Amino acid sequence: MLFFSALGSFVGIVAGMFGIGGGGIMVPILAWIFLKKGISPDLIMHLALGSSMASIIVTTFSSFNAHNKRNSVHWGLFKMIVPGVIIGAFLGSFVASKISSIYLAILFSVFMFYSSIRMFFSKNSLDNKEHILPNIVQLFSGGFIGLVSAIISIGGGILTVPYLTWQGVDVKKAIGTSSAVGFALSIGGAIGYVFNGLSITTLSDYNLGYVNLVAFFFISFFSYFTAPLGVKLIHKIPSKNVKKIFALLPFVLSIKMVLELIKG
Repeated sequence: MLFFSALGSFVGIVAGMFGIGGGGIMVPILAWIFLKKGISPDLIMHLALGSSMASIIVTTFSSFNAHNKRNSVHWGLFKMIVPGVIIGAFLGSFVASKISSIYLAILFSVFMFYSSIRMFFSKNSLDNKEHILPNIVQLFSGGFIGLVSAIISIGGGILTVPYLTWQGVDVKKAIGTSSAVGFALSIGGAIGYVFNGLSITTLSDYNLGYVNLVAFFFISFFSYFTAPLGVKLIHKIPSKNVKKIFALLPFVLSIKMVLELIKG
């Protein structure tokens, strides 16, 4: 419980700062905790992904509310992207349920490596004029973001923020919009993870499908209150240098997770 509480507190701050759900941090740590608790290696990644996705609902809700109070959510773009995101996330959870834990761990780590490198070397498009793409492009882009994000259980910010800034959206508004998108995405993804895990009879009573309710409660509770702190920080300091440091963390944790599962 202490681990879950500390994890939720940290994830909330990071989510508020960068417009992400925190899955890049939660999944490897949850996988490590579940492994130490003696949960079957075949179920570890599915539980980590499902529990992370459910927790992201609360984290991103708190984050996007705080961003919205600062007028940092582009609601026009949100409405264009979110239908595809929800559908993609729901489908992605089905895909993830059919993949073994070790392959999910490797897929997660490869994606986190790519995202870490991209985040480390990315440049914010602060002065670009907005050039919003057509509705149909936003719909399919949202579907792709939702699909990939649900498979590896992230809030989509690592994909959504660069996608929005590429269209000339101010980086802080892109972060706020990404939080709102992550909220919608996580609902679709979490429903899928719950549904796909209901038939697994070896899960304990503390699980709802592939969602561990203890992890969900403590992570969600603490992240809800710390996410607004992250929003305050990002509006006070330049995000560039902090982002480069943060970019390394998901990759290091992912490598550790894969090694633990291989040994496990």
